[in-house]
Amino acid sequence: MFSNDLIKPTHFPKDFSWGVATSAFQIEGAANEDGRGTSIWDSFSHTVGKVMDGGTGDIACDHYHRYAEDVAHMAALGVDAYRFSIAWPRVQALGYGAWNEAGFDFYTRLLDALDAHKIAAHITLYHWDLPQGLQDQGGWLQRETAYHFAIYAEEVARRFGHRVASIATHNEPWCTANLGYGNGQFAPGVVDTVAALQVSHHLLLSHGLAMQAMRALPISAKLGIVLNQWTAEPASASQADQDEAAWEYARSVQWFMDPIFKGHYPKRALDRMDLTRFVVHDNDMGIIQQKIDFLGVNYYFRAFVSTENPARKPEAALGLTDMGWEIYPQGLRDLLIGLKREYDEFGLPPIYITENGAAFPDQLVAGLVHDSDRIAYLQMHLQALVQAREAGVDIQAYFYWSLMDNFEWNSGYLRRFGLLYVDYATQKRYFKDSAFWYRDFILACKEA
Repeated sequence: MFSNDLIKPTHFPKDFSWGVATSAFQIEGAANEDGRGTSIWDSFSHTVGKVMDGGTGDIACDHYHRYAEDVAHMAALGVDAYRFSIAWPRVQALGYGAWNEAGFDFYTRLLDALDAHKIAAHITLYHWDLPQGLQDQGGWLQRETAYHFAIYAEEVARRFGHRVASIATHNEPWCTANLGYGNGQFAPGVVDTVAALQVSHHLLLSHGLAMQAMRALPISAKLGIVLNQWTAEPASASQADQDEAAWEYARSVQWFMDPIFKGHYPKRALDRMDLTRFVVHDNDMGIIQQKIDFLGVNYYFRAFVSTENPARKPEAALGLTDMGWEIYPQGLRDLLIGLKREYDEFGLPPIYITENGAAFPDQLVAGLVHDSDRIAYLQMHLQALVQAREAGVDIQAYFYWSLMDNFEWNSGYLRRFGLLYVDYATQKRYFKDSAFWYRDFILACKEA
């Protein structure tokens, strides 16, 4: 059973949702089956040198064939919610044109399995796997892609909007823009920071267009977006460091929050941007500023800002994860309280923690994985949620990232975030100690 002094089951209300999260490209596999089209991540991962271990998503965790087993594992964990993404190229091979019924059938089967175990489905429409057919036409750099996305969103919502608890338009558009187009670490691998700026606008525009299209349907799902966010903290008390930290927060968090809630981009960020190729149409901000029913927040680390030494790292008193990320739960508390302070008057909705988790160098020994570091990580970040809730932040759900080890983007299969250990050679899943801890804590919360 769980045991710690940080958190108690009574700290969370009985209607709080406990879940796990995944994304399509990272787990599904079956890349060439049943009419699925190619995505930019298929192309990227098959390009030599783009993924650390040369891994691809061709098989991944074979979830496409093992979804029933994986849902049974969720049920054993005791979670009541599952966040996953729809693979756009699985349901529309090119990103435009005919719908692929075999692809939609897979998600129907998955929803049936979740229903059978009384696990609420929370779907994300876009978790980075743009159909290559749209990329061939310019991808997110082209305004037209936003309109294709709205058509796709409307079709998914029409089919599933009455069966799922929530629909998020995008997962972490900051990553799509800045890692996909800014530094090229992620698909499609473009290195052009000015292009990244325009991509970020088209992503926000596509969110607004999709929200309008889905709102016009008679569906019960709550609608929102998922943003990766962090606090930005100065390395010193110098004015230069404080100003730089404020700019970092503006270009990352406020860059996506302000258009949605305030109807404009943050001036502090714009003042330092190269706007020579930045095109915003007259009515764009009105389209983007749609009411959302929930805000998904993904939190992993803080930004630590030093003007004197930009490479300076924080002391990381609580250590680093296997990704090299500082463990800093205080940042989650401070971020959430800051969001309430800044955006409450602009209609900040309930918050779901849609991703939070850690990669550690897990070892499978005799069928067991002793990952005490991950348990401590969970405890500390749940304590941060308690503190934010006590400060008045309306947090209604927590999704651990991830249900199981999977394809970790440009890190391939070298980093393990899962509650379940995946032996990729056999595709067998093993519950880590953290899975048992999470299961027991959820049960205690429900019985408290």
